[in-house]
Amino acid sequence: MVFGDSLSANYGIPTEAGWVHLLEQQLLELSPFFRVVNTSVSGETTLGGRNRITRAIEQHRPDIVILGLGANDGLRGTAIKTIYENLEAIIKICQQNNASVLLVGMQLPPNYGMTYTQKFQDIYPQLAHNYQTGLVPFLLAGFGEKHEFFQRDGIHPTALAQKKIAENVWTVLRTMIHDDLATIHSGS
Repeated sequence: MVFGDSLSANYGIPTEAGWVHLLEQQLLELSPFFRVVNTSVSGETTLGGRNRITRAIEQHRPDIVILGLGANDGLRGTAIKTIYENLEAIIKICQQNNASVLLVGMQLPPNYGMTYTQKFQDIYPQLAHNYQTGLVPFLLAGFGEKHEFFQRDGIHPTALAQKKIAENVWTVLRTMIHDDLATIHSGS
């Protein structure tokens, strides 16, 4: 289950061009039994995610949750402690429901100063370490300042960028899936 914001909800691009759809195609190459559910909502904050995670988990019963929230909080200057605590609560609910978590990190433009920007960026590796989750350090890694990879707003990636985003997620997700399959086959 992908649980994110507009960066995962295909904002401004066709669904079939989005990274979540591309990722699902990679998973289906491994096994026809994989299913990807995208519960992402454009504009979602960590508080909004915290408020809806239990229902999403109960409805979809995922084995893995790809958690990609926080960017909207950061762009609004939300307190670092609040962002951390909301993401932490989401991770705990996932883990209590036997879902592994792949945390997707984000970075911010320096609008709020280097201190806030760095503390925001540090949230993701801290949570991944504390809760032993998978971690994609930065969802949009690999295309930097290339304008053709961003829509006119300069924030949302174009269809051209989606393959690279899917690769960023797949690199870590692949390891998590193979580890889960090994555990199942060993009877643990």
